[in-house]
Amino acid sequence: MRRPGGWWRQKSTPEKVETYTRWSFHFLGLSEIAGIGLASYGRTGPQLATVLSLMVVAHAVVGMATVSRSLDWLGGRRPQPVRQLWVLGAVTAAVAVLAVGLAEHGPSGDDVGAAALAVFVGVQGFGLGTLALGVHRRRAATLVVGFSAGAGIVAFAAGMPWSAGVLLACVVVLGGGFFASTAMLSVWLLNVVYALHEAKETEARLAVAEERLRFGRDLHDVMGRNLAVIALKSELAVQLARRGRPEAVEQMIEAQRLAQESQREVRDVVRGYREAALEVELSGARGVLSAAGIVAEVTGETEGLPAEVQSALGWVVREATTNVLRHGDAKKVVVTVQMAKGRVVLTVENDGVAQGPDPSAGADADAPAGTGGSGLAGLRERLSAVGGTLEAGAAGKGLFRLRAEVPLPAGDEAGAALGVAS
Repeated sequence: MRRPGGWWRQKSTPEKVETYTRWSFHFLGLSEIAGIGLASYGRTGPQLATVLSLMVVAHAVVGMATVSRSLDWLGGRRPQPVRQLWVLGAVTAAVAVLAVGLAEHGPSGDDVGAAALAVFVGVQGFGLGTLALGVHRRRAATLVVGFSAGAGIVAFAAGMPWSAGVLLACVVVLGGGFFASTAMLSVWLLNVVYALHEAKETEARLAVAEERLRFGRDLHDVMGRNLAVIALKSELAVQLARRGRPEAVEQMIEAQRLAQESQREVRDVVRGYREAALEVELSGARGVLSAAGIVAEVTGETEGLPAEVQSALGWVVREATTNVLRHGDAKKVVVTVQMAKGRVVLTVENDGVAQGPDPSAGADADAPAGTGGSGLAGLRERLSAVGGTLEAGAAGKGLFRLRAEVPLPAGDEAGAALGVAS
């Protein structure tokens, strides 16, 4: 059963920012109802206050529906909500006209006029902020200028002095401009977060592609020369055999030797590609995590550890670091290397545990929690080759711990202990 807040932890950082932005605009709609509609009950009679409140509620509901469609359009998931924008613009204009009409021709009293004018100015400010989300940037300024000019004209047509009309137009410019600019700034920040996320994924893909190219170059360097020589030796052996020359056997033996040597060299290349030096991986993990904005604390010494132990533990560090970046939402990662009774203990702990998929499940990240994935299975296989074990699981509220133990060979235990002590 998913714990409360699990849906939030499973979201990526851009998705969290988008959710926060979306609900912030919905909260503005609720603020419009509370700050303008319900506030009118303290200024005028219950009947007129109810009318004003219903007008504001209708405008806020249309605005919140338009916000959702506009954000989907900005995210490329829907077409531009042109119809919803026209409906919101019409409702905003209608509510504003009714409000200024009530202010001039409704029940007498200064409080009645103040409440109606608050609705007149407020719905236009909130409406312009919402409309700015669904239009292109240049048209947002046109909307603000158009609504402010319309506010002055409507106020003058309703019987207000021209000075009052100009004042209302200026207030609409300031309020509408503020809400519109705030909305556009929020969208700009959301786009920046998505761009940074895409850049991070692109960087990771480029790193993988670069490593593949390096491996391909190494194989080409090893196999290219040997295969060319084998081809020449084989061709020469064919020519000698056709002539009945006994040297053909020697050439085939030489080609066989080169083929066996090529096999050995390829195994060496692959072995070197798969091995991971612990000190290099610890340094790389610290740099990568710091670049991702994650506090990385790495403690312990690796001097004197056997190569096979460093290789196995280096893969643990590499896999854990990769999955913290890909599947978790960590703010801090602590990596510790310790000696304990002839065993090397590597602990990787982070505070970005996700609900649902195992954050260290590697390629099989969609596996149910607790079942593990191919990432953990691969690490256990590598560790078992050197007699090691792996434990992974929650280590407290919001914490995930990966703990690997590898025994030291009897002859290397004293040397490793001296290296750690130094």
